[in-house]
Amino acid sequence: MAHDTPLIFVVGVLGNIASFICYLAPVPTFYRVCTKKTTGGFQSVPYVAALFCSMLWIFYAYIKKGEILIITINSFGCLIETVYLAIYLTYSPKKAKMFTLKLIFLFNLGGIFLIILLTHVLAKERTARLEILGWICVVLSTSVFVAPLSIIKVVIRTKSVEFMPLPLSVLLTISAIMWMTYGILLRDIYVTLPNIVGITFGTIQMVLYAMYRKQKPVNDQKLPEHKGDINDIENEVSAVVTNNEKKEVTPAQTVAIEIGDDGKKKEEKQVQDEPEKKQNQTEHNNSNKTRELEGIKLQQQKEG
Repeated sequence: MAHDTPLIFVVGVLGNIASFICYLAPVPTFYRVCTKKTTGGFQSVPYVAALFCSMLWIFYAYIKKGEILIITINSFGCLIETVYLAIYLTYSPKKAKMFTLKLIFLFNLGGIFLIILLTHVLAKERTARLEILGWICVVLSTSVFVAPLSIIKVVIRTKSVEFMPLPLSVLLTISAIMWMTYGILLRDIYVTLPNIVGITFGTIQMVLYAMYRKQKPVNDQKLPEHKGDINDIENEVSAVVTNNEKKEVTPAQTVAIEIGDDGKKKEEKQVQDEPEKKQNQTEHNNSNKTRELEGIKLQQQKEG
C-alpha cells in the first residue's frame, strides 16, 4: 500500500475527516432549499465542478494503485455532490435546470470519458498516464481553491466578513494542510501542489477576518452563499456605495458656505417653502378683497 507507515495513514485519515466536514458545509443551504422549495437563484456550477474533480481524483488513485484514502474521501464527495445536484434539479427553475443538465453531460460524462480515452491513447505506460492525469487534477483542484478570490474581493470592498464565515475558512485550511503533508510524505507532487494554493488562500481569508471582524457591512442585506452570485453582490455593493457618496441637493435647498476673516464657517440656507408661499398669497388676496369691500361701503355711505 502507498500509506505503508502509521504517520502517513494518520495524516490521510485526518485529511479525510477535514474534507468530510467541508463537504457537509452546504447542508444547511440545501435544507432551506427543500423547506422553501426554491433554489433562491444561486448557481449549480460549484457542485458540478466539485463532482468532476472528485471523479478525476478517484480515477487518479485507481491508476496509481494503493491510494485507498484518496478513493474513500472522493467517493463520499461524489455521493454528496450528486445529492446536492439532485436537490438543485428538483427545485430549480426550468432555465437553470437545463443549464445544469448541460454542464453535467458536458463535464461529468463527456469530460471524464474524454480524459480516460486520451490518457489511454496518448500514454501507453502507467507512469506517463499517471503524469498526464496528475497535472489535469492539479489544474482543476487549483481552480477550485482559487474560486474564493471573488468573495475575498467583496470582503475587501465592503470591509465586512459577514459573508466569509471563519469556521469554514479554518476547516478548508486544515484540510489543505493535511493533504499537503500527505502528498509530501508520499512524495506525490500532484497531491501537494494544489493544497499549497489552498493553504495560501485559506491564510489570506483568516487574515482578512482578523482585519475586518469588527467592521459593519456596507448595507444590511445578507449576501448569498454561493460564488455564482458574487457578481450580483458586487453590483449591489457598488450601487450602495455610490448612493452614499452622492447626496443630491434639490433647488429648494441650496446651501452656500462662506469662510470669514476670523476663519469660522458660516452657513447660509435658502429654503423655498411652497406651502408658505401659497398661504401668504391667499392672505394677500383676502386682504385686497377686504379693502375693496370697505371702499365700496364708504362710497355707498357718501352717496346715501
